[in-house]
Amino acid sequence: MNNNTNNNINDPTSSSTPPLGTGGRRGGIVIINYGAGNIQSLKFAFKRLGIDAVLSHDEKEIRNAGKVIFPGVGEAGSAMRKLKDTGLDQVIPTLTQPVLGICLGMQLMCNSSTEGNTKGLGIFDVDVVRFENKVKVPQIGWNQITDLKSALFKNVPESSFMYLVHSFYAPSCSEAIAFTDYGLEYASALQKDNFYGVQFHPEKSAKAGEQILKNFLSI
Repeated sequence: MNNNTNNNINDPTSSSTPPLGTGGRRGGIVIINYGAGNIQSLKFAFKRLGIDAVLSHDEKEIRNAGKVIFPGVGEAGSAMRKLKDTGLDQVIPTLTQPVLGICLGMQLMCNSSTEGNTKGLGIFDVDVVRFENKVKVPQIGWNQITDLKSALFKNVPESSFMYLVHSFYAPSCSEAIAFTDYGLEYASALQKDNFYGVQFHPEKSAKAGEQILKNFLSI
């Protein structure tokens, strides 16, 4: 997977205001590119919203972004090693702009995961665990989100269906802002200060998912 900072952005020297979609603090979106995320589908989702999101693993560009997306797919231990190799495990928890973790990205923002006995970034005070075998694992497909509690879900109907692919989950906790039932009720979205996390894939979740991305852009 190529790591780059997008050579097709506008020249920031042409204006004192960073252009939309670049790594500038004013409105720019950076998708963290650390080799463990399905970043192209996210980039296309923002493109549909008229946003040219930047893919980057560069600390300066990430810190200068207006909003940051932290994606993730695969195994937690491997993904965390990639974060450590790039030093991003030290960068992400100190970001001050809105940050949205998606799928494994959200899980890595938690204290730990039983997948590979992985220590997380410790942003969300919850430990990620595996679904029991009484349900089909992984959960793949559409499921509902309920008890929506955040500006992230403005104009998103209660019990909207979202697309999920995961074997591990964050149990219900005080930082939960949405819940999903899959054999038990778990936290399908989390928030602490400027950090947000969603277990589902908004970029693959039709109009409701698109609305969540729009809301994040407005936070």
